[in-house]
Amino acid sequence: MRTKTGTVISKKCNKTITVVVHRYKTHPKYKKRYKASSKFYADDPENQYKEGDQVEIYETKPLSKLKRWTVVRPQNK
Repeated sequence: MRTKTGTVISKKCNKTITVVVHRYKTHPKYKKRYKASSKFYADDPENQYKEGDQVEIYETKPLSKLKRWTVVRPQNK
């Protein structure tokens, strides 16, 4: 089961949050590190997370057109 850790950036949808995951990549030729980010839609059945929270999400079966992740737990800072 794949897991990712990210920050909640939006909770405008009912029972869905948008999580951004940042990671560092290295350029193959120039070897410079740069930050890349991805957005994921995650299931939040109780609507308990708010913007700015650190959460851990895991991959599940497709729940809707865009939702393929579910929140495991909040991350401690």
